[in-house]
Amino acid sequence: MDDDRRLADTLGGTSRRDFFGFTGAALALAFTTRLADPWTPRSTPARSADYPFQLGVASGDPLPDGVMLWTRLASRPLEPLGGMPYGRLKVEWELAEDEAFTRRVRRGSTWATPEYGHSVHVDVRGLKPAREYFYRFRSGTEVSPVGRTKTAPEAEANPGHLLMAFASCASWQDGFYTAYRHLAVESPDVVFHLGDYIYEYGIVQSGGNRATPVPDQFRVQCDTLDRYRIQYGLYKSDPDLQAAHQAAPWIVTWDDHEVLDNWAGRYGPGGEVTEQDFLVIRANAFRAYWENLPIRLPETPQGPDVRIYRRFRFGRLAEFNVLDTRQYRDDQVCGDGQQVDCLPRLDPARTMLGDAQEKWLLDGLGRSRARWNVLAQQIAMCQLDYDPGPAQKLSMDLWDGYKAAKDRVLTGIAQRRVSNPVVLAGDLHNNFAGELKADFNDPSSATLGVEFVGTSVTSGGNGNAATGLPAGGRDPVNQHIRFSSYQRGYVTCDITPGQWRTDFKVVPYVDRPDAPVSTRGSLVALDGVPGLNTP
Repeated sequence: MDDDRRLADTLGGTSRRDFFGFTGAALALAFTTRLADPWTPRSTPARSADYPFQLGVASGDPLPDGVMLWTRLASRPLEPLGGMPYGRLKVEWELAEDEAFTRRVRRGSTWATPEYGHSVHVDVRGLKPAREYFYRFRSGTEVSPVGRTKTAPEAEANPGHLLMAFASCASWQDGFYTAYRHLAVESPDVVFHLGDYIYEYGIVQSGGNRATPVPDQFRVQCDTLDRYRIQYGLYKSDPDLQAAHQAAPWIVTWDDHEVLDNWAGRYGPGGEVTEQDFLVIRANAFRAYWENLPIRLPETPQGPDVRIYRRFRFGRLAEFNVLDTRQYRDDQVCGDGQQVDCLPRLDPARTMLGDAQEKWLLDGLGRSRARWNVLAQQIAMCQLDYDPGPAQKLSMDLWDGYKAAKDRVLTGIAQRRVSNPVVLAGDLHNNFAGELKADFNDPSSATLGVEFVGTSVTSGGNGNAATGLPAGGRDPVNQHIRFSSYQRGYVTCDITPGQWRTDFKVVPYVDRPDAPVSTRGSLVALDGVPGLNTP
């Protein structure tokens, strides 16, 4: 496909590929006011030139009785206002028990305003627990694609199964989002995105590995609200990402690239900008993040601080603590990067989560009655020594750079006898599975829980299928690591009361679309038996 045609397919008109795969109802996008029911499609669906749902639909933050529904009106997503008029626009929504919308259960309307990038966040309540629903929006005579969502089980329910997927690190210019398409086909109960949903970097004219030219306004790095908005417009125009959002509710948290690379608390990377200027950039980034994702926050982002850490319970089976490891941390020490003999990393006063979030996490873990207790967060907690020799080279940006903070969390888990601790992470562009140790320098020390680190969707390019450790092996330097691979993809977790099974799904390439998917490795954690096993 030539560049102009590919750009049109990706950023504008009807995609060549089936946009979702439910039924034709998911693509019934053009409607007329003369119909008895304005939600009913014409017999021959077609998008108008000003179709406002170019960025698709999404749902998120599922509760037993509710879920967030999201869309953002944008007829021209690569413009700061998305090509929409500067004024508020009425948006209607409806939710049903079937994708044909014959069994409607909720409907309503709201306003999309330019102050919030014409984004729409609807917190639908009064729903039934553990129930599949379908939803859509309408603006004027135009109707959105159909999305599938699902509520969480009741708090005291004992579900026998939960299929969860997680992903992270999706640089648009590094490749195609085929992994998202495969994730959508899995139809998980819930998807966790663990950070780097976008990258703030400027994009070269050629579009990088996609070879899809982008306009001049993408050359510079994101800093203003308008610049972040068009970055999201480009990323969210991708049909494979839209398909993954339409397939299941998402629970999201940010890492660094939603703002600036390796930012920490009130500090930008490497002292490149003043603290005052960085807080303005950070506020713009937080605002754009909220505008473009189906997230339930205590309050709309208005200043430099936004609380994003929160907790989700899936009956008595699993409880997920969604963390923010960026906003409250101390600055990286010893110049950041990988360092040997960096004593300041041991400072007991250093924090990764901040006092309030750390207390919230440990108190919640102590009260939890769930079988599996999960930390859904951004960065690796297992110690990772990057030096194959006797020296110990550790990353100052990971939990290793905040050793006292990591020890407080792991010690707190042990003291509270938390049931089956599981840590999820992204960031590294590698797949890892490891065992959380009481003392990572002593392989014989107690195993407290397990960690699964997911690779990138695209970041880092194609990867290398020849690199890695087979599932169930032991890394010679980091013996608590039981699996690794350097390929792109996502992770699925099949959770039952008796075991947690993790499958690392990979694609062989991302520099061209439509790559096949395979399972590179699988590992199992058993209820009440800390550690990792092969199935």
